[in-house]
Amino acid sequence: MVFGIVPKTLWAKRIAPDDRNRIPLAFNCYLIETGDHIILLETGGGHEFDERARDRMNLPSRIPTLPEVLASHGVDPDSVDIVMNTHLHWDHCSGNLLNARPAFPNARYFTQRGEWEYAHERSPRDSISYHDHNYDPLVESGRMTLLEGSNEVAPGIAVEVAPGHNRDMMVVKAHSHGETFCLLADLVPTAEHLKLTWVAAFDLYPVTAMESRQRLLTQAAREHWWLGFGHDMNHAFATVAEDQRLLETIP
Repeated sequence: MVFGIVPKTLWAKRIAPDDRNRIPLAFNCYLIETGDHIILLETGGGHEFDERARDRMNLPSRIPTLPEVLASHGVDPDSVDIVMNTHLHWDHCSGNLLNARPAFPNARYFTQRGEWEYAHERSPRDSISYHDHNYDPLVESGRMTLLEGSNEVAPGIAVEVAPGHNRDMMVVKAHSHGETFCLLADLVPTAEHLKLTWVAAFDLYPVTAMESRQRLLTQAAREHWWLGFGHDMNHAFATVAEDQRLLETIP
């Protein structure tokens, strides 16, 4: 699923699978401190899983809550004032709430309106990925802002819709001191997906995903961005460079 039509003989050389064809993946979240805001990008897969899910995903018996994780890094969860979900698949927003209350009580939450609307369409293709209890209470209470396309959420912090994985997923960019960080989320879930044609079976629009990747990664290489990935276990940050030999293979 993670590598789509790419043959196992190729991807297994890069990330070794276990005997059930599972590979190590992370629920990556990023924290931005601007001086005026503490911004959390994504809230991961949450911490509550039934035994069937634990077995399927090879999860530990206990997963710390995201506020616990932040506190372990010296960040007061109550200081987070902006939370951004690049999209609403369960593995990116299941930490939004804790015990049916906002996990970050002083935060405003943001996602795309188109993504929230699509989540309620119940498409047979990916309806299993949407759990309304992760976001509907926030929308109903006014705690979650539904954005309309590309936008600036705070000074120096912008979002851009980058379709491919689904229609309305957004990437998040942070600009500071002449440098740019971009969370690519599931547009480039691991560093292996920097290969433009290595598209996941999860992606609803694989050709569009390739086009969005090429556009953003070309800009990232030319402007020397720092990049973050949605699920990479080994690369928290990366920069990229253009390889014209690879670019010429993309129609």
